[in-house]
Amino acid sequence: MAHDTLIQKIRRLPPQRLAEVEDFVDFLMVREQERHFTQARGRLSEDAFRAVWDNADAEYYRL
Repeated sequence: MAHDTLIQKIRRLPPQRLAEVEDFVDFLMVREQERHFTQARGRLSEDAFRAVWDNADAEYYRL
């Protein structure tokens, strides 16, 4: 959907619905930011755990 189409639809909404749209957009933005942080934390922890994951003598191989 083009941005212009979405903006046109939003403009046709009554004022009370605009507040709901704004709340929902805020929610989506927070969720996207949380997803980004989760992925970044995962990337940052890879190096820290690499020694454990790549250790042929690791205890979990004996399970």
